[in-house]
Amino acid sequence: MEKTTKIIFPYDLSLVKELPLLDKSEVDIILNTAQSLFNDQSNWIPAFKRIEILEKAAAIMNDRSEELIHLAISEGGKPYKDSKAEILRAIKGVKLAAEHIAQIKGEQIPMGLTEASVNRIAFTTKEPIGVVAAVSAFNHPLNLAVHQIATAVAAGCPVIFKPSSNTPLSGLALADILKEAGLPDGWLQVVLCDNETAELIVTDSRIHFLTFIGSAKVGWSLKSKLPPGTRCALEHGGAAPVIVESDADFSEMIPDLVKGGFYHAGQVCVSVQKIYVNQEICDRFVEEFSQAANKLIVGNPFDEKTDVGPLITTKEVNRVEEWVNEAIEEGAKLIAGGKRISDTCFETTILFNPSENSKVSTNEIFGPVVCIYPFTNRDEAIQKANALEVHFQAAVFTKNIDMALDTAKKLNATAVMINDNTAFRVDWMPFGGRDSSGLGMGGISYTIEDMTREKLTVFKSKFL
Repeated sequence: MEKTTKIIFPYDLSLVKELPLLDKSEVDIILNTAQSLFNDQSNWIPAFKRIEILEKAAAIMNDRSEELIHLAISEGGKPYKDSKAEILRAIKGVKLAAEHIAQIKGEQIPMGLTEASVNRIAFTTKEPIGVVAAVSAFNHPLNLAVHQIATAVAAGCPVIFKPSSNTPLSGLALADILKEAGLPDGWLQVVLCDNETAELIVTDSRIHFLTFIGSAKVGWSLKSKLPPGTRCALEHGGAAPVIVESDADFSEMIPDLVKGGFYHAGQVCVSVQKIYVNQEICDRFVEEFSQAANKLIVGNPFDEKTDVGPLITTKEVNRVEEWVNEAIEEGAKLIAGGKRISDTCFETTILFNPSENSKVSTNEIFGPVVCIYPFTNRDEAIQKANALEVHFQAAVFTKNIDMALDTAKKLNATAVMINDNTAFRVDWMPFGGRDSSGLGMGGISYTIEDMTREKLTVFKSKFL
């Protein structure tokens, strides 16, 4: 009997679509298809053609943007205005990938600097690394697909893409668009499969590069099973700490942090989660932050007025509810929210001064919950912000430039935002976690470079 996966609308748990899962017997065919394309250089897509394909794909996406928005909402539950922003980002991402193809280049290596190196000319070139396996997450179903698929196309690599089983429709739509734009058969294969089958693909010796977005537990496990020579980039999560000093500008800071904390119901790897606030302004901060959070509308993501949509599954709501109740039992003060609204919706929740040992303090919440901690000593607050094993993006709010730069230097993070929330990202900047939060840096151009490898050519001639 054929196994299937059901795509469910997170808001009301209605069935969107049911799709067949890949059978393990098909794994070898998929890997051989990709490997055969790569091994025969006559199959390689020339740079000008890759540019044409991506530019046409971006144009098609733009024409179908409303359709892509509705598809992303139906499977992922992100509110309309945020899904629209994601689709516009995804289109820009495809354009960025096309533009970067012109930057895939080597350099001349000087010769003749020693007697042994005379009569030679040397240069490097960049080649596609090989077959790419891409494993994606649910929270940005189209934009993440672009970051893993369009980059592989730009680099000239065949790619096997495994979307989240919760949100595969956007990736499948992108695959159809790329095919329509001229991508030859076999260069992109989208596989819907269980985790065991995905592991078979990812850890096969025919895979040259793994790009993984998801949980640290799965990512590090897969890395440990990669064959010799397979490179990888891992993007996991973090707890996104923020340091707020007494001179921070409330008019800019409050709406910024509210957006950063509750965007997509907190289901973002760099969502604002832990805010350390100078004791001098803490009462005012709690009051204004909670007032702004309470104004957010939680509801149907298809309603354009909705600010916060559902969590991806009922299981996640159960977990968030359990963590919040546990934090309150362990001494946290509930400032706002704290209750489930439905099977998949949870109130925007603010906890004040939870125990540093509570799950909301020690784990990535990945839900609409923000924790506020008062401090009197900034260095101690930074020490607490750095205490976890996860380190991704962080932020500091202050108008004192010396204080800002000192805090940015001391925070253990791959990126520190000054007077901006931790969830800020544009797709041409480096983006990724360090330590337990990941390996390597994403971003369209950075990923394309990761998917290439260098070749040195040395030419010897007595006439040189």
